[in-house]
Amino acid sequence: MAMAMASVQLGRQTSIQDSPRSPEAKLGMQVEDLWDVQEPELSPNEKLNACFESIPVSAFPIAPQGIEIKSDASLAEAVQILAQNKILSAPVVDVDAPEDATWMDRYIGIVEFAGIAVWILQQSEPSSPRSPSSPNGAEFAIAANGMVSAAGLGALGPEDASITSGDFFEALTSSEFYKNTKVVRDISGSFRWAPFLALQKSNTFLTMLLLLSKYKMKSVPVLDLGDGKIDNIITQSAVIHMLAECTGLHWFESWGSKKLSEIGLPTMSPEHIITVYEDEPVLQAFKLMRKKRIGGIPVVECGGKKAIGNISLRDVQFLLTAPDIYRDYRSITAKNFLIAVRNYLEKHEKRSPMLSGMITCKRDETVKELIQKLDSEKIQRVYVTDEDGNLEGVITLRDIISRLVHEPRGYFGDFFDGVLPLPENSRV
Repeated sequence: MAMAMASVQLGRQTSIQDSPRSPEAKLGMQVEDLWDVQEPELSPNEKLNACFESIPVSAFPIAPQGIEIKSDASLAEAVQILAQNKILSAPVVDVDAPEDATWMDRYIGIVEFAGIAVWILQQSEPSSPRSPSSPNGAEFAIAANGMVSAAGLGALGPEDASITSGDFFEALTSSEFYKNTKVVRDISGSFRWAPFLALQKSNTFLTMLLLLSKYKMKSVPVLDLGDGKIDNIITQSAVIHMLAECTGLHWFESWGSKKLSEIGLPTMSPEHIITVYEDEPVLQAFKLMRKKRIGGIPVVECGGKKAIGNISLRDVQFLLTAPDIYRDYRSITAKNFLIAVRNYLEKHEKRSPMLSGMITCKRDETVKELIQKLDSEKIQRVYVTDEDGNLEGVITLRDIISRLVHEPRGYFGDFFDGVLPLPENSRV
């Protein structure tokens, strides 16, 4: 029986090598070739580091789309671009840059849904100087100034949820203030800008993987210095997809067959998981994500530890692109938000991780099983639960990548000296 299983495994590996099923699988074969010639005394982790240090980022499959946002675009336009293309962020191009500008002069930064969430929270501050004062924005100004400070350090409780009325965001998105607010000119200081740290084609996979994990970058642009433009954008999700396509290759199986607990995941204990109760205002979820610098938060039953859903920074788009779906709610609680968005997605037959419900895993699952789950569901995180469904931890794409490689001493040197300064008054 063991010999039969070995034959099946060998047959699958031979099939992959003879005819790779995707560009990512072909890339995995390149790692496999390098893996086989590494010094035998190296540990598996050291072997992987050496393999990835030998492959340039130019070998990574090109993303199907190169979406950019112009610096004179309105906030409304930026939200639509991100939402329609199903991306978390996009580089901002300076429209005033000359044709022959270098990449450092051409690109201002990267705008993210995280920054949009910050902007929304600022609009909910009472007497906010950024609130609209024109007659066209009067209705929204009244709604905004009636809210408690969602962007401060105080907590919003269930008793405050009614203040976030169902027509709040409809009033906001219909106002001239929202339509005319410019991404760079008006709100660059409120966005959580990512500094424009880009790689050249000759930089290595190891550099890219470390930036996406230890250095917490969600995406890494790869530049073509010849024309000064972005040639590719490599995201955490793209790396996870590459790993999923490497199933069957020896280097991947030797690492991916380990249980999550064997590689130290999840990294946090249950009492340190940041949650929001189902009857709390949905803005409380985005406020916590901003304060704790996290990309998602589980919604749990009142007084319990069982999660009923997840809200991510990406979901802030539903407050701005479909504000009418909350019109019938007296208040927008976290639970109401989940229900309204799911109903909207089902009605419009749109695919979204929110329709999959709560994606969970157990501690005894393997790394490979988790990677396949993350890739197939197109999600950024999975929650670890016990047999009763209680939360025990959370594992993100960054957590997985950080267990794949490690940073050698002095590896980056003066690499970060070339990072462009953040826009004036920006918050990171």
